Amino acid sequence: MLKTALALGTFDGVHKGHKAVLSLPDGYRKIAVTFRKPPKTEQGGAKLLMTYEDKCRALWENGMDEIEGLTFGKVCHLSPEEFLLFLKERFSPAFISCGFNYRFGKNAAGNTGLLSDFCRQNDIRFRCCEPISANGEIVSSTAIRAYLQEGNLEKANAMLSKPFSFSAAVTAGDKRGRTLGFPTANQRYPQELTPLCRGVYETRVEFDGGTHTGLTNIGYRPTYRLPYLISETYLAGFSGELYGKTLRVTPVRFLRRERRFETAEELTEQIKKDLALILK
Repeated sequence: MLKTALALGTFDGVHKGHKAVLSLPDGYRKIAVTFRKPPKTEQGGAKLLMTYEDKCRALWENGMDEIEGLTFGKVCHLSPEEFLLFLKERFSPAFISCGFNYRFGKNAAGNTGLLSDFCRQNDIRFRCCEPISANGEIVSSTAIRAYLQEGNLEKANAMLSKPFSFSAAVTAGDKRGRTLGFPTANQRYPQELTPLCRGVYETRVEFDGGTHTGLTNIGYRPTYRLPYLISETYLAGFSGELYGKTLRVTPVRFLRRERRFETAEELTEQIKKDLALILK
């Protein structure tokens, strides 16, 4: 039977810093121990960089044999020592990997020093990964969120292992885009995800096994106000019904911030200008 190696972390975004933690040695059964929702998110803090389903997919792609998605409510009461005993009893690990800033246990009181001592006392190989840098700064989910919220895709994606993307089902809208000559696929932006800078993006849109170039507005549609964040995508050169289909949208380039137009004619002219930028 193979010995077990654990990768510990929230792994939100599965960014370049996480990949070092997930690079577990061969010859072990590789298990990622993570949270379905990071503790900060459960406590009403930061939004996510990816859904749990997307995170699991990324963890599989990084060589995990198993994913243990903990529920914060079931372990938040455990002291750091109790949490380590839980790991030992649940997995009998022979190798543990974590990041330099990994915290655990009630009130996040446990740190890598305590984890290192525990591993030494229990004859467990231990690796604490040093920080990874990009853009001259340490890669972190916090930094990535900040870049996405200001529309800086280049710096955000430089820290991510894969470009930021989201997926959602296409819903019926008011069909106003059709009257303007630019029918759009409307998707509610996933509420659990970090909101992108509101505005217009060049996007790559995937569905039904194909990839299309899109012009996507993400925002509250100030000209025709909505109470929730929406993604509206015009697919260049595409015709057909998309209602009910799930589209994955990958922002490629931030073109401009969202703005309100006084007339439908002004909006139409701006859309034409935006399209000229991505189709030239």
